[in-house]
Amino acid sequence: MSRTARLGAFILGTLAVLVLGIFIIGSKKYLFTPTYTLRAKFANVAGLQSGADVLIGGVHSGTIRSIDLPTNPADKVTVTMELNKATHTIVKQDSIASIQTEGLLGNQFVSLSFGSPGQADVKDGQIINSVPPLEMAAILDKANSLLATGQTAMNNIASVTENLKSVSAKVDHGQGTAGALVNDRALYNNLEATSAEAKSTVAAAQTGITDFQDNMEALKHNFLLRGYFKNRGYEDSSDLGRDEIVSLPSVATSKDFTFSAKHLFDKPDSAKLKNEKSLKEAGEALANEDFGAAVIQVSAGTIGNSDDLVKLTQARSMVIRDYLVQHYGFDDTKLKTISVGKQGGTNSKDDWGEIKILIYPPGTAMPALKSPSKSPAPTPTDAPPKTEQK
Repeated sequence: MSRTARLGAFILGTLAVLVLGIFIIGSKKYLFTPTYTLRAKFANVAGLQSGADVLIGGVHSGTIRSIDLPTNPADKVTVTMELNKATHTIVKQDSIASIQTEGLLGNQFVSLSFGSPGQADVKDGQIINSVPPLEMAAILDKANSLLATGQTAMNNIASVTENLKSVSAKVDHGQGTAGALVNDRALYNNLEATSAEAKSTVAAAQTGITDFQDNMEALKHNFLLRGYFKNRGYEDSSDLGRDEIVSLPSVATSKDFTFSAKHLFDKPDSAKLKNEKSLKEAGEALANEDFGAAVIQVSAGTIGNSDDLVKLTQARSMVIRDYLVQHYGFDDTKLKTISVGKQGGTNSKDDWGEIKILIYPPGTAMPALKSPSKSPAPTPTDAPPKTEQK
């Protein structure tokens, strides 16, 4: 090949390399690609330089054109980015710019987040939102603080360990209460004896409680309170007359209801209701009508001990009151009871007694509650004249 041909080939090769380099640089700097610019402001760019990369979703999509300091101390540093036009469809108004580092100590670059679907497109030259960069100095300060805290904790652990060693040594030498217990056999024996005595006392108390429970169980099976205890669960006879008044109000009733005890209760000596629905009309009258006072008056038949029958009528009146209060909404402070015990009748086993629910008009004064020191029940003469049964 002639000298001229070799010279021509060299020139062509040089031109080809030059053109290839221009296109490579152009693809990096987007010299031959449509672009648009965006700006972001940072209080500190953490060493970011012009020409650094801009990544969108981890893909190189632009470069930093310029970094301009503010003219006013109150302003921030402005970073101008040149982006490939093709990214205009994924960068939106709510995209965020952040300065990040390649690895732990690598170069800084700007990362742009994708925008949300439905958000408006950004405009050329627009300023978008940004977040402060994570600075290595702040990370190192935080690490130093954590190390200092860890060192303090280790010192505290060492101090506690020394204290434990001291306590252990004292125990080994019989010092203090714990040391005496460990090393003094006589003190240990005395403690054992005291503990055994305490156990014996507890066992005796438990036996007493068991005996008391047995006595209560026997009381529940007593004829007088068998139905009362079994069906109502009260274990204090003072509860029987808790709502009992000394006498009936002195005014006439506005409405009254009369029931046979045999119709309402299941046994002649029981306070267990069997026909609760029979009380519906009386309960609705208490719930729906205005009244000043209401009294449940319960009497017993003529067969049986008078004191036993008084307590039976007290139990029945309280059972009826509880049922009415629980099933019908009214002011239960206006509903009291009165038990008249044994009252004249047919002197027959079929005569279980009578129940009256007496309702008094508004403004009626309620008589005082019955005092425990007074007689257990009013005499039959305290009962009001019989009214027409409803």
